[in-house]
Amino acid sequence: MTVRNPFPAGLSGPMEESAPAFPRCERIHVTGQVQGVGFRPFICRQAKNLGITGWVKNRGSDVELLAAGSPDRIDLLCHRILHEGPPLARIRSLWRRVEEGAALPGEFTILESAKAQIVSTPPSDASVCPSCLTEVFDPRDRRYRYPFTTCPDCGPRWTVLDSMPYDRERTSMKGFPLCSLCLREYRDPENRRFHAETSACPVCGPTLALWESGGRPAGGADPIEQAVRILREGGILAVKGVGGFHLAVDATSPRAVERLRTLKGRPDKPLAIMALNARSLGGIVRLSREGIESLSSPVRPIVLLEKGPQAEKILPGIAPGLDRIGVFYPYTPLHFLLFHEWAERPGGTEWLAASELPPLVMTSANHSGSPIVKDDKLALETLSGIADFFLCHNREILARCDDSVVRPDKEGGRIIRRSRGMAPDPVFIAGSGKKTVLGTGGALKNTVCLLREDRAVLSSHVGDLDSVEARQGFEEAASHLLDVLGWDPEIIACDLHPDYYSSRWARKISRSRGIPLVEVAHHHAHAGAVMAEHGLHGDVLALTLDGMGLGPDGGLWGGELLRVSSRSMERVGHLSTLPLPGGDRAAREPWRMAVAALFRLGKGPLALARFPGPATELLLESLERGLNAPETSSAGRLFDAAAALLGLSVRSTYEGQAAMRLEAEAGSGLEGRESEDSDPICPVALKGDLLVLDCVPLLERLAESHDPASGSRLFHRVLANALARMVLGAADRTGLGRVVLSGGCFQNARLSWSLRETLKTRGLRVFEPRLVPANDGGISLGQVYVAQALWDQ
Repeated sequence: MTVRNPFPAGLSGPMEESAPAFPRCERIHVTGQVQGVGFRPFICRQAKNLGITGWVKNRGSDVELLAAGSPDRIDLLCHRILHEGPPLARIRSLWRRVEEGAALPGEFTILESAKAQIVSTPPSDASVCPSCLTEVFDPRDRRYRYPFTTCPDCGPRWTVLDSMPYDRERTSMKGFPLCSLCLREYRDPENRRFHAETSACPVCGPTLALWESGGRPAGGADPIEQAVRILREGGILAVKGVGGFHLAVDATSPRAVERLRTLKGRPDKPLAIMALNARSLGGIVRLSREGIESLSSPVRPIVLLEKGPQAEKILPGIAPGLDRIGVFYPYTPLHFLLFHEWAERPGGTEWLAASELPPLVMTSANHSGSPIVKDDKLALETLSGIADFFLCHNREILARCDDSVVRPDKEGGRIIRRSRGMAPDPVFIAGSGKKTVLGTGGALKNTVCLLREDRAVLSSHVGDLDSVEARQGFEEAASHLLDVLGWDPEIIACDLHPDYYSSRWARKISRSRGIPLVEVAHHHAHAGAVMAEHGLHGDVLALTLDGMGLGPDGGLWGGELLRVSSRSMERVGHLSTLPLPGGDRAAREPWRMAVAALFRLGKGPLALARFPGPATELLLESLERGLNAPETSSAGRLFDAAAALLGLSVRSTYEGQAAMRLEAEAGSGLEGRESEDSDPICPVALKGDLLVLDCVPLLERLAESHDPASGSRLFHRVLANALARMVLGAADRTGLGRVVLSGGCFQNARLSWSLRETLKTRGLRVFEPRLVPANDGGISLGQVYVAQALWDQ
């Protein structure tokens, strides 16, 4: 027999009336996230505890076991697998089949992994567990203050893995043979480190070293003690972590923070802080239940939290002009040891919750536009002009992996950046086809995605592909994903824009491998990512709001209402267009969009008064002549125009700065849905076959505003209500009742919350991205989803 659920309907455990106690043999397959999470050792311990004999092994797409024993004991084993498994395991299905006439094995063992056609997915990295921390801070334990302590429930996985299945010899730990004590633990089924693939100790494992910026050893017996002294004195420390280097300074030292900003060329972009615990965040941020849950999860992401009343006083210069700070907790023994040293080495683990210590800035170690540095040699070469010292280790990082970023809310939170601790966890797609598809993503916030059968595996965050180094990082990420999974793509999907580096690379791979290339429109991919995540079939409405993407008509789209399925896309509405003076330059200089809006309103003299200078005169002249100012429906540029008209952001030093300032100025109160405008400022009209939302009157109101806060609230309220009217109009015209919301502008909590609640109140079903970012970090998932469907039609 083969069953998906091993127990009768309505039961959550083994049957009360046991089957006859004669021995039988069953073959059991478990699928899901079951490799690299201590699953085989767990099964082995449970089987031995129940007196079951047989074996367990990794087998391609699953974990397979042969279990011999009485039926009631096998039922109980299956119950424990489903309900009491390792904390990092995610079981998708369990299948059982009786092996008639099979020889009964004599004991239960873990077999070598089968080298099958692999469909399983690699495990993601996990933060250090409480049991390992107890050992690290126990002076009697042989792993006392050892910074690379791990077990089956925690530690690096994806970042040290070079191929599947997940075994020690396929990781960068293969260069560290286990000592006799660690080997005994590894082989002992009763030990919690039984088959812990990254296990190590001070005798046999990786080691720390402190280097001066010139590459010379710093000397001294304890690198951690020296590192903390450097931080206390206001120095900049490069710290090698799980997926790359961080640049660290004392976050409470304005001088150290300003020096880091100056040397890194990051004048305004917010810096993330690492805090030991909630006590250390007192007055800095407002901690909600959802925020605490995100901070404490095994992922340990950077969590965007609302600033507290003392934030600017305690941490000046950390997130200028914004209402939130990115905070994360330590996630490796090394991080905890830095705080332990700062606290002067207290005993036990009580200090972890009780101590109040200054947070540390922990920002990705790279130059602007380049990916995070992961290799020691490159760090010393490229960061010596920034960091004073380098805290390194000799465990190789095989996959570059930035910290993940989330924004908590009551609906489960929004992923802003999907990387460490989340990648490469698969997104399961129901009813997917049989072709293996590689999606190469977009030009900004790039990720790569590989789809096979029902599993879509996204790489960790790659970033913007503007620099040579970033493009090399993109190719490395794609190669590593292909090498680890061992899946040969049969189709390659890319963005419709021919000049994106990811699209050019896709065309090159398509030619070299002789595989079909599918170009997917940018906003179709945005919608497709949400449809894939939620298992949506058939036609839906999709509202996609972002910075910009090439439309099928060659236009610069970015504020689109679409009718989409997995195979088709039809434009049914959009935001009214504005000129884009200077092309891409307008995204870096929001004042240009404000001038374009005033020009469209016939208020050139006001533009000169608001933004005086020869640059404005030249811009108005080029607008008058229609030079280098293509029309765009971009929602992102609409946000830029609004921020500039309100005096919040004239020039941006990082992507999204104007929109973030605009949202921060509006405040964070989301207690009640915005009321419908009795006299709508932004009309929605049918022009031909398209609904067009005219945003220009709203910009005129903002140009007249003298209060940035009230102007920002007006902008959000009017835009949310106008978008709702446009979507509801399209729903009436098409008869469609499902709406997908995606694109980077939906990272704005005020806009997305208000719009979602309005649409739900009016009877529409609303779907938003939760497993991938709404921004271009989810584009690659949408590409593989659409390409697979197009190929199967």
